[in-house]
Amino acid sequence: MTSATLALGATMESDHAMEGGMEGQPHIAVVDDHGDIRQLVGRYLSEHGYRVSEADNAIALKRLLQGSAPDLIVLDIMMPGEDGLSVCRHLRATSEIPIILLTAVTDETDRIIGLEMGADDYITKPFNPRELLARIKSVLRRVNSLPPSRGMPRAKRLKFDRWMLDVGRRELVGMDGVAVPLSTVEFRLLSVLIERPGHVLTRDRLLDLTAGKTAEVFDRSIDNQVSRLRRKVEADPKNPTLIKTHYGGGYSFSADVEPA
Repeated sequence: MTSATLALGATMESDHAMEGGMEGQPHIAVVDDHGDIRQLVGRYLSEHGYRVSEADNAIALKRLLQGSAPDLIVLDIMMPGEDGLSVCRHLRATSEIPIILLTAVTDETDRIIGLEMGADDYITKPFNPRELLARIKSVLRRVNSLPPSRGMPRAKRLKFDRWMLDVGRRELVGMDGVAVPLSTVEFRLLSVLIERPGHVLTRDRLLDLTAGKTAEVFDRSIDNQVSRLRRKVEADPKNPTLIKTHYGGGYSFSADVEPA
């Protein structure tokens, strides 16, 4: 039995509180190749009012996603076959489902890579299930409090102003056909803004979306990232017309966006 399982079992035996019925409760997918961890996490979350589906690898998760759309995925990084980081990257290219990574690695590298690939949070094994539950609640609360996108289709290429954003390549292409590469954070920041045109997003909201709860590992500020992004997309970065500043409020994207 793994140390993570021991930590889970010890807490579960002392905590059986229910948090409401199953109907209308969030659907959580737990993806881990260790059956004991999957079952214990699944049981714990079920006891707290969540609907849970389990998958033991990337293939099983893909089958699950064909039949349902979870509200959040708890995803182990170290899995045989396609690992969790690869799964995270593919999911983020086609979906906005929140992802919490499970990692047994104490090295920051995997955690940072996971966050840069689009994960919303991570937790290190062995873990206390109460902490996992708290992180799930926090991520869902953060996601549910965001203004919705205005039904913008998920296209591989999006046009706005004098630009075309190639989502797959994560680069901007101007009217002259010249590509402008974007850093991971610049791409995520631009994606968040153009998916919610006209909405004012506070700095805290943007930080949550672009870096997750562990934003301190990135050593950057939203204001600096907005300034760098403006230097790439604005005709006159000192007088921006695409990314507008709302003093005391945050930033908004003002251009019309459509599939290319």
